[in-house]
Amino acid sequence: MTADKILVVDDDRSIRWLLVDVLKEWGYLPIEAQSCQAALFVCESEAPVAVLLDIDLPDGSGLKALREIKNRQPEIVVIMITGNQLFENAVESLRGGAFDFISKPINLQELQVTLRNGLEARRLRKRIRALGHQQTRQFNFAQLVGSSPVMQRMVQLARKVAESEATAVLLQGESGTGKELVARAIHCGSQRAEGPFVPINCAAIPATLLENELFGHEKGAYTDAKGRKEGLFEQAEGGTLFLDEIGELEISLQAKLLRVLEEECFRRVGGLRDLPYDARIIAASNRDLKLETEAGRFRADLFYRLSVIQIELPPLRERGDDVLVLAEHFIAHFNRHLKKKITGLTPEVTELFRRYHWPGNVRELRNLIERVMILEDEQVITVNWLPREWATLGRRPDWQLAGSGGPSQLATSAVIQDEDVTRLFPLPPGGISLEAVERSLLRQAVSSTRGNQTKAAELLHITRDQLRYRLKKIEEKTELHGTADAQEVAPT
Repeated sequence: MTADKILVVDDDRSIRWLLVDVLKEWGYLPIEAQSCQAALFVCESEAPVAVLLDIDLPDGSGLKALREIKNRQPEIVVIMITGNQLFENAVESLRGGAFDFISKPINLQELQVTLRNGLEARRLRKRIRALGHQQTRQFNFAQLVGSSPVMQRMVQLARKVAESEATAVLLQGESGTGKELVARAIHCGSQRAEGPFVPINCAAIPATLLENELFGHEKGAYTDAKGRKEGLFEQAEGGTLFLDEIGELEISLQAKLLRVLEEECFRRVGGLRDLPYDARIIAASNRDLKLETEAGRFRADLFYRLSVIQIELPPLRERGDDVLVLAEHFIAHFNRHLKKKITGLTPEVTELFRRYHWPGNVRELRNLIERVMILEDEQVITVNWLPREWATLGRRPDWQLAGSGGPSQLATSAVIQDEDVTRLFPLPPGGISLEAVERSLLRQAVSSTRGNQTKAAELLHITRDQLRYRLKKIEEKTELHGTADAQEVAPT
């Protein structure tokens, strides 16, 4: 932990030396100034957390400097010091934003207690503001609903990461799987829970502005930089910085982020000095960053730095009956918010929920439950208010559902109709392995597109993530049981 910087402002050299020596003994990092102008300059360049400010300075009143310092840096702790014990000075100091007022000759024990109290009050204000703004306390591991084995393994790993000293964590999973919820749970389950949780969506901010958001800027760094601005690395001090959709960072900014992670310090835009930071970095992406590195779109060194601790969030389709557990959870939630009394799902809706592929994952399920509950007049959720496309879900074979891209992209939009499929793939009299058919079609699609998974997925009318999931299943079964190539079939 870096020692707190304390600025001593007095034109009397002997007093400055005395205060510098005792501040070092107390474990602080003292810096000096002997005038109002010098004090303002040092506050801008060094960013101390507290100032011991004499009222009578050679180039003006310390009271005027106090107002200017507090105007630029409201969080800074200022303790006024003077040999003039006028009551008016004390009142004006407090009105100007000073934490306290101490008279000369300085009682060092009184100064030590006052300074400690001032810094503690500053820390408490930052904690209260951060907690009130982010409401991080409501996010914990109890919010990660699900009892499936794959979900329980993920939660167990996230708990271990939260309790560890890991400074960088990578979350990977499809959109809607709850990456920010997991990040907040890790934060609240860690020793940093009292610090701020600062999220930023790297895809939502133009690349030209993102560096400024992350690292802040110095006064005059560019035309509109009228004063210094704290970046998110500073705002996350003592807490967690969540970098969502990190795969969208430009390569040049990836290099700067890698340097920050490696050296544990950063530099404001327009700054000349490196500043240390103390925050855990949790990055998240709905892309496979390993594949992105192989394609040259993401720096390999940054990926390996982030992926020391890597957590994969399972898609909803791999979580079995978690979809029903989550549905109950969201029904209870919206019963409170919508003042409804829905008790559950009809058996027909339960079966549809089990069969549907959920390409939008938990987010899609939550939005669907909210929409239906707003419209539903019964005590249970019925098929009446489900999307129109769901009316035929129960009559479709699972392999068609698994290929859907959402209610508006179900198998009815496929280019090949059922009759064409029957003509192209007649069922042999002795039957055939469905897995072998699927394996053959997947390999043909990948081969015909020369390994381009996006184009292969388009040929099969599924998403790239669904293609990767199916290829992974085949690979795992091949490793366990071996592959009988003779069983594979080609279109006739």
